[in-house]
Amino acid sequence: MAKRNQHVIPLGNGWAVKKEGSSRFTVITDNQRDAIKVAREIAKNNQSELIVHGRDGKIREKNSYGKDPHPPKG
Repeated sequence: MAKRNQHVIPLGNGWAVKKEGSSRFTVITDNQRDAIKVAREIAKNNQSELIVHGRDGKIREKNSYGKDPHPPKG
């Protein structure tokens, strides 16, 4: 089974966590901080990537929790 990345995306006035390639949301939260927390745990458990989008939809942060040859520092 392929490891799917977790995306944190804006949704109306809130934020959603969505698995890459899925049409359904994993969770919907009121703020981005809570969505990132959930998505980070999922990405760690699945050894996949966490991709955080800003309100404008552009990617503002990426973290890899898999076998990344260039893992994030810190």
